[in-house]
Amino acid sequence: MDILFLEPVFKEMVWGGSRLKDFGYNIPSGKTGECWAVSAHPHGDCLIQNGTYKGWHLSRLWEEHRELFGNMQGDKFPLLIKIIDAKEDLSIQVHPDDCYAAECENGSLGKTECWYVLDCDENATIIIGHHAKDKAEMKQMIEQKRWTEFLREIPVKKGDFFQIEPGTLHAIKGGTLILETQQNSDVTYRVYDYDRKQNGQLRPLHLKQSLDVLKAPFILHTQNNIESSLKAPGITCLENCRYYTVWKIDVTGKTQFEAPAPFMLLSVVEGFGEINGTLIKKGDHFILPSGYGPVTLTGKPKLIASTP
Repeated sequence: MDILFLEPVFKEMVWGGSRLKDFGYNIPSGKTGECWAVSAHPHGDCLIQNGTYKGWHLSRLWEEHRELFGNMQGDKFPLLIKIIDAKEDLSIQVHPDDCYAAECENGSLGKTECWYVLDCDENATIIIGHHAKDKAEMKQMIEQKRWTEFLREIPVKKGDFFQIEPGTLHAIKGGTLILETQQNSDVTYRVYDYDRKQNGQLRPLHLKQSLDVLKAPFILHTQNNIESSLKAPGITCLENCRYYTVWKIDVTGKTQFEAPAPFMLLSVVEGFGEINGTLIKKGDHFILPSGYGPVTLTGKPKLIASTP
């Protein structure tokens, strides 16, 4: 059974940079903010690079060969994997849950996501959450633009991991490189954007929707003693929620496991090696289809993997 290698889709952003070159990519400009590494979303649909389905979009493969994905139910491919290069701060934003998105965003999925920090500048920070005690105070602080008082800014370092639940105020800040695992959704509500202009115009905010979905007070997501079916040397389970399970895989010589159901997404974020004899290197993204079977990773690659 073929491993399905994917061709990323790149997105230029006002806050983007050029660090995605470090993955061996031919990026469109020095303002490239996102690599959509595994995506079947209409805003960025990856092509299969190899094998029987070479040249197919992932969305078509999902529609026409659901057996490759364990005959999983649902009209949309469940996950979207990105690498985000934030040269400058992203907007302060929030995502809706499934119910709100379905009702208000033409049947879209909501957006639960998580971040693995691939690299960051010294003294880098991110924003997760806020300091308002309730919805009324939150609305007041936003309307009065009391950002310093309102925003919960925390330090980050390489290797940190964060789960971002819907309704959580958040922002990736400048100097940070992140791998993001998320629901297959492109719904984002901007709360504040530093009064930045794009093509001479302020980027639009979405204050009504933001106030609808933001949760107050902020409650920090914690995850202890995560249960996972995947147990092998070098494998750490980072998150196990209703939408995905995410692992970090550090190979030092050899790591073996059975590919989990219904299918597995993998991104090589450092180093190089082999998977069942096939060469893999930093910047590769691939899918192990349903029923793939035993996996042997060799060499010294580091990967982030997920299943829905």
